[in-house]
Parts: sequence; structure tokens; C-alpha cells
Amino acid sequence: MQVQLKQIIVPPGQQLLMTDVSWQMYEEMLEEYGEKRGSRINYSQGVLEIMVPLPEHEDDKIIISNLVEILLEELDVEFRNLASTTFKSETMQQGLEADSCFYIENEAAVRGKRRIDLTVEPPPDLAIEIDISSRTQLNNYEALGVGELWRFNGTKLEINVLQAGRYVQVTESPHFAGLLLLNEVIPQYLKQSKIDGRNKTMKAFRAWVKKQIEER
Repeated sequence: MQVQLKQIIVPPGQQLLMTDVSWQMYEEMLEEYGEKRGSRINYSQGVLEIMVPLPEHEDDKIIISNLVEILLEELDVEFRNLASTTFKSETMQQGLEADSCFYIENEAAVRGKRRIDLTVEPPPDLAIEIDISSRTQLNNYEALGVGELWRFNGTKLEINVLQAGRYVQVTESPHFAGLLLLNEVIPQYLKQSKIDGRNKTMKAFRAWVKKQIEER
């Protein structure tokens, strides 16, 4: 008996794992669910994960992404934020949808492109995952070669850098060299945004970044 996708219900904040899922089944599921959906679908070596984020998860994703955009703007670095775009490789049997992802040093390679093919274009340079209701696995990001991965668990920001095919946890992001303690500062401004509001917090963070750049 084959289960229809419309029969699968995943409550917000929960995840569903399915094993022995073929690449064809994964592709069909992406197509049937479509791009306009509230769930995220990841795939790794036959294991498929469907996760429906909580509102808190989405709030944190947006604010942290906004903070990263301010960092890049003030550093005058071109970037492309592709949010939760699906990245997949049949050869590697991997597919993922980050909470947010950025092309930074490889931005020019994907500028203006409506579809990104990882057999031709590079993977994102920075991915961000909000691990409030689940813990992001590193293997699919490692397999796709995403250079830097941030994981935020609701209180702490973990910065991981790909070295020799494996992630190593560091305290300073190589994309923002010289801006120290981002792993502490970003959670502080995220918390502040829930008290002071988004706009006031973004202005304060931009002022902080400007000062850090001037003092470098």
C-alpha cells in the first residue's frame, strides 16, 4: 500500500523521518509539495526528513539573516540570500533546504540565475540553521561542500567551518574576519529584537558593525 503525501501530517515543531526513500521518490515529493509550503524537506542517502518549523523558528531565521545582511552591506561585500532554496545532488544522494543561505565569495557565479545546478555552480558559502525543535545533521552539508554552517539552538550560535571535508567549530567566522565574538553578539541582538523591535535593533546593530570596522 502506497502512502499519499496528503495523508502525511507533521505538526509544527515536529519532524518526520522516512527510510529507504529513493532519489526518484524524493524528487516526486518535492514536486508534489511544491515550493509554496510550510515544511522543509531534506534528503541524505535514502533518509528523508520532513520538518515543519515553529513561528519562533521563523522569527529567529529572519532576524539572524537580517543581521548577516547588515554585516555584508557594511563590509561592502556583494551577496545573494537564497533563503530556503532546495540544493540537491543526485550523484551525492544529498538534498537540503537550509533555513537561510548566502552566496558571498561565489555570488558572481550565481548572480541572476533562476535555477542553480550544483553540478555546474558552487554550493552556498554560508548556511544558517535554527535548531530549536531538532538538531541539524552535518553530513549533508559536508557532502555538498557548504563552506560555513551556523547553528543556533535558541541561546547559542555555533560557527562551523569546512576543513578537509569535515566541519570544525570555530569562534570567528572567516567571512567576517576581524569582527570578533559574532557567536555571542548575534544572539544578543536577536534577543534585543524581541524586546525593542526589529527596526530599532537593526539600527543599533548597524552602528555596532560600523564602529567595529572603524576600529579594525
